[in-house]
Amino acid sequence: MKLTKLEHAALTLEVSGKRLFIDPGSFTTALTDTANAAGVVITHEHADHWTPEQLDRILAMNPDVPIYGPAGVAAAATGYHVTVVGDGDTAEAGPFTLRFFGAQHAVIHESIPVVDNVGVLVNDEFYYAGDAFTIPEGVQVGTLAVPAGAPWMKISEAMDYVLALKPRRSFTTHEMVLSRAGKDLSNARIKGVTEHGGGEFFPLEPNESLEL
Repeated sequence: MKLTKLEHAALTLEVSGKRLFIDPGSFTTALTDTANAAGVVITHEHADHWTPEQLDRILAMNPDVPIYGPAGVAAAATGYHVTVVGDGDTAEAGPFTLRFFGAQHAVIHESIPVVDNVGVLVNDEFYYAGDAFTIPEGVQVGTLAVPAGAPWMKISEAMDYVLALKPRRSFTTHEMVLSRAGKDLSNARIKGVTEHGGGEFFPLEPNESLEL
């Protein structure tokens, strides 16, 4: 399985020429190469994780591609057919087995409503929790996408998350809110805790890939 990191929280996974798109949002460069999509996962409704324009670019080349997301995404994405998934659900999208965990976005502030959010485990190897630190119970995570910067988190939370999961591999995501210096700082912190747990850290930049 080939993982390709895109800007901010977006990424693709590829198996046998089929691709899974995850969280193509407003901080991600407009998608142009969207052929052979087997599925789309949107972890929650915020615009930095999906936009109608990005979804339309995928659907233009893959009109029947299944879209998965929590109830909040289905409510926000009017005009699109979203298969609602939640904690404990499983789905098959081409060569991808998707297992979903969690229910809510991390708290940003008490004045801001907490929206639905699901994390996704792909082929029992790659895990991405969206905007949360949900731990998938009973799962040994192979490759973990670790949030690096957001209004809803601090770096100590991300570090504790990595220490709890002890992934074999990690890389940072959710980082368009950071400067270059901020990204370097977050990378160093996540690298340290990943290696402490016996794993390897990969400082992926947008459009760089990793074979899982």
